[in-house]
Amino acid sequence: MRRTLIIASFSALIASIGLADAVRTAEAADKVSIGVVNSSSDVGLFIADAKGYFKEENIEASFNTFDSAAKMIAPLAAGQLDVGGGAASSGLYNAVERGLNIKIVADKARNAPGYGFQALLVRKALVDDGSVKTIGDLKGRKVAIVAAASSDASVLNTAMNSAGLKFDDVKTTYLGFPQHCVAFQNGAIDASITTEPTVSQCVRLGVAARLTGNDAFYPNAQTAVILYSGAFPAARPDVAKRFMRAYVRALRDYVDSLKEGHIAGKGADDIVAILTRYSGVKDAGIVRGMVAHSSNPDGLPNVDSLKKDWAFFHAQSQVSGGVTVDQVVDLSFVQAAVKELGPHVPVAGR
Repeated sequence: MRRTLIIASFSALIASIGLADAVRTAEAADKVSIGVVNSSSDVGLFIADAKGYFKEENIEASFNTFDSAAKMIAPLAAGQLDVGGGAASSGLYNAVERGLNIKIVADKARNAPGYGFQALLVRKALVDDGSVKTIGDLKGRKVAIVAAASSDASVLNTAMNSAGLKFDDVKTTYLGFPQHCVAFQNGAIDASITTEPTVSQCVRLGVAARLTGNDAFYPNAQTAVILYSGAFPAARPDVAKRFMRAYVRALRDYVDSLKEGHIAGKGADDIVAILTRYSGVKDAGIVRGMVAHSSNPDGLPNVDSLKKDWAFFHAQSQVSGGVTVDQVVDLSFVQAAVKELGPHVPVAGR
């Protein structure tokens, strides 16, 4: 009887220690604040949270929504955000030139051939009456991009150049992606550079038509990147490394789910469910039907594309040239993550 009581007491002690450890672990979770634009390109961050990859790295993620990555620069510089995700803008390079420590650390989304998730949309009425049939027909018209001096501006410039026009041959206006559909409906804009899932929403509502995917005139454009506030890895280097390890795992899950331009491959049902849970689009049919973006499963951004966009910013006198892309890009975190995770094994037949 005494032996039974001793064993029971010992078991209770072990259980209590385990519970205490679990409580301490929960209390010790490292909080990481993340800026998102709430578009489909945020899916890697959402997967890492939904599948518990952040939790496995003892990270508690909090998401904060912005109209564009350009508006994340100030809170990143102030250390109010640890991580940002969106298009690289001239404001990023100017901030770094002012001495603010912000780094491009990973791929987020690109327009690989067949994966033109970013598109040039045209107001449906202009397509129906034949006013706009080609990119060249946009001359003199009002075109929405998400922010001034963002990579979207460089994309629009490339589109105009492909039709023998210049950036200034259209009138630009600045609207967050969720506002594009309403602007088309009200006739406030004639065209836009828009990303999914807003592209599919506007098309489904009948207010806009897809003129062309951006992959047609600017293939492999680095549409969005992951940014680290300088204060984040400086103060918590191990957390920054663990964050990237979780993110690269999630990015690989996303890449595996791609098939023929859509989220229709391995684990697609899970990815669709995550997007409808986290993003502003709750219709799984839209998510399945939209053109998906591409990402590098090792998290490496397309630096050549970033340099092309930087050259446009410089030509527009939006950056001075004092800070180059190479000075802002830091690949050490993704390289360390890939070294620990090993090479990505592509899904056969994707």
